[in-house]
Amino acid sequence: MEETFQKVYDLLMLYGVKIVAAIAIFIIGRWVAKGFRSITERLMEKKNVDPTIAGFVGNLTYMALLIFVIIAALGQLGIQTTSFIAILGAAGLAIGLALQGSLANFASGFLMIIFKPFKVGDYVEVAGVAGSVEAIQIFTTTLKTPDNKTVIVPNGRVTGDNIVNWTMKGTRRADMVFGIGYDDDIDKAKQIMADVLGKDDRILKDPPTQIAVSELADSSVNFVVRPWVSIENYWGVYFDAMENIKKAFDEAGISIPYPQRDVHMYEHK
Repeated sequence: MEETFQKVYDLLMLYGVKIVAAIAIFIIGRWVAKGFRSITERLMEKKNVDPTIAGFVGNLTYMALLIFVIIAALGQLGIQTTSFIAILGAAGLAIGLALQGSLANFASGFLMIIFKPFKVGDYVEVAGVAGSVEAIQIFTTTLKTPDNKTVIVPNGRVTGDNIVNWTMKGTRRADMVFGIGYDDDIDKAKQIMADVLGKDDRILKDPPTQIAVSELADSSVNFVVRPWVSIENYWGVYFDAMENIKKAFDEAGISIPYPQRDVHMYEHK
């Protein structure tokens, strides 16, 4: 009986110390990992890095250090960690292959947050969809279309195609086309259009408005009319100019041979 107690005592002394040491390694290592996470996030915040990226990198740092701490604690207990590391690597590879589409979206979202091709509130055209940006997340970007539909676009598709940002420059050119008959006075028509546009305070003076003959068509002389406006005034100026120039032509006796309109591929809210 005494020999049995002695063996138990020896085992407790041997493995008890190892267990205590492993627990100490885990607790202290976890505390250190949390400290590194906080330091990483603070450093990135000082560098004005996006909070989403700062939080993600901080969590990634914490998880990597925690895995290292767990392996060290298991090694202290005498458990062979070589095979564990190999299994972990194989599992990571399998997960990476299974989630390669999601990982591509994640990588694209990470790059978008860093380089900022657009921000929340911008009106953009990406992956064949046009709308106002409502949210930029790690895996997806959410747009609201002019007819109030919510469209969620995978970030891989956003960065995999051209990005058109209508808002970034702050101004936009309103392209319109007007036609007059061949018997009408070109200079008089140009002056009428200039007068109508000159009365609209929403039209910018710089860059100047362009009014020029663009085409001698089969039944009309066509003008391009290109005033510059701020983004928020685009459609208001466009619609008012179309109506007011038509009315001014009617009053001046200038004929419009057939309905003229500019074909827009994109709508702006």
